[in-house]
Amino acid sequence: MEVNNKIAIVTGASEGIGLALSRALTREGARVVLAARSEDKLKEIEKELPGSLAVAADLRKPEDIARLVKLAIEKFGRVDILVNNAGQGIYGPVEMIDIDQYKEVLELNLFAVIRAMQAVIPHMRSQGGGIIVNISSMLSKQIIPGLAPYASMKYAINALSLTARMELAKDNIIVSVFHPKVTVTHFGLNAINPRTDGRETGVAGPDTDTAEDVAWHIVDLIRSEQAEMMM
Repeated sequence: MEVNNKIAIVTGASEGIGLALSRALTREGARVVLAARSEDKLKEIEKELPGSLAVAADLRKPEDIARLVKLAIEKFGRVDILVNNAGQGIYGPVEMIDIDQYKEVLELNLFAVIRAMQAVIPHMRSQGGGIIVNISSMLSKQIIPGLAPYASMKYAINALSLTARMELAKDNIIVSVFHPKVTVTHFGLNAINPRTDGRETGVAGPDTDTAEDVAWHIVDLIRSEQAEMMM
């Protein structure tokens, strides 16, 4: 799908990959609905990106997701692209997983993705199609001790996305998965039980990508409509 003149919802748009992607999509001619919890940050980004719409939303709340899609439709009349990017890290060995913490992060990393998909699918179907990109992780392609809590949620994202891709193909709704690796953002700093190996601390290294590089790869994925893409 070409992104020029398309309407895109990007979650987690206030920083990191979500912000870089919102800028990239705007540069390519899309109008972006910016979703995140930080209203002040979003309002500043809205001023920066022509044609964008800032919607403060806590994606752990089903009513906020419904409101997000409703406002997008009211403003632009359609949603062509949904990028489920918002997420939080949670790490630790399996025997030490705090179930309450796991459930809390699951609300954002998995349930919010499902709810956002369910909210846009009827609109995409009625307008003749669209594309949904769910941000997973290269951790979902690996087995690394200590990372099971987060990786397990991304394994689930892969299965849901690729199954939905098959289910929705008849409606011309494309569902794709993108797998970033370690990226220079504040993601790791906001994690529960942050990693102690120096990774994901927002500091560039020889095996890290910038948020901007990741964003342009996601734009390429949208254009190609392929099932999966990795960094």
